[in-house]
Amino acid sequence: MDKSLFGIANFDVYVVVGILVVFGLMEVFAGYLKSSKRESGDWIQEVGSFFVLSVLIKPGIILAVLGLGVWLAPSFQYVWADWNLAIMLVFFLLIDDVLQYWYHRSAHEYEWLWRLHRPHHQAEEMGFFVSYRNAALYYLLMPNIWWIGLLTFLGGAKAIAIGLILKQLVIIGSHSPTKWDRVLYKYPWLNPLATLVERIIITPAFHFAHHGRSMQDGISDPNGNYGNMFSIWDQLFGTAKFTRQYPTELGLQKPTNDHWSAQYLYPAITSEDTNSNIARGFTKEDTTVSAPSLIQLEPGTYLWCQCGKSKQQPFCDGTHHGSKHKPLVFEVKRAGKVRLCNCKKTGEGPFCDDSHLA
Repeated sequence: MDKSLFGIANFDVYVVVGILVVFGLMEVFAGYLKSSKRESGDWIQEVGSFFVLSVLIKPGIILAVLGLGVWLAPSFQYVWADWNLAIMLVFFLLIDDVLQYWYHRSAHEYEWLWRLHRPHHQAEEMGFFVSYRNAALYYLLMPNIWWIGLLTFLGGAKAIAIGLILKQLVIIGSHSPTKWDRVLYKYPWLNPLATLVERIIITPAFHFAHHGRSMQDGISDPNGNYGNMFSIWDQLFGTAKFTRQYPTELGLQKPTNDHWSAQYLYPAITSEDTNSNIARGFTKEDTTVSAPSLIQLEPGTYLWCQCGKSKQQPFCDGTHHGSKHKPLVFEVKRAGKVRLCNCKKTGEGPFCDDSHLA
């Protein structure tokens, strides 16, 4: 069975590399690489991760699935090969993307998986190689790579090749500092098109919000906007935030100094920074207390801790990452003293309602 596109072997690989080259040149000519503050460790991790994923991890997983399929269920090989290509493409993309959505979301809600995904959010500036910045084990466990292997075994290779090209256009584009969607927001007559586009695929504004340092800026939502190619899952499951703006500060709310080797090879290598999630023996302690804090607050936006483990109680310090908690954003309009809950039992958060006395 001919699995190539347009009669060219590995056509999809050439196109994906071409997409990377095009976006790379765009960033060069726009001056983003020249002004980049990335250090050598960042480049080693991002570029190195891309090559390891492309040359070893992804092909290795696909070959492993193919081998297991031939061994355990040879009669099912290419059983879907006669499907209509368009139907197979849609089927592949939807399954692939919903798997990625829940895997990505789980990486923010479960501590062990957050430690593997955390390097992706340590990047303090965007660039197309940031999309490949995760621990190696994160990719080994990624369900949509295994899905690619399974569908290849079942006969969907051509649909996968086309799908991967489309995915890379969206993913690389959403990480690129060129912010291709800006023009859609600039001109009012293009706003209807902007709405249509952002309600279907992931735009830079949508994904940049996911990389923002803190919800305090009113733009960012590091614990939302999980989509990979389509924004439909975030809308369906209540994690979407559309602002059409870009955060000015990116990265972790509580940065740590982790060597690139620890970020990429955790848990085999751990960080020497004892404040880091990927340091050996690191634990999050319960910092709740019964008594509320009586604090003088000036007008502004604040984040109240809801996970109960912040070291800056009653305010959020980013410790909630790796849990299903997120901070509560509240605004103070007039200066004055307020009683902020520290027991996290209040029904009127962030303010104390004396639940600690019950």
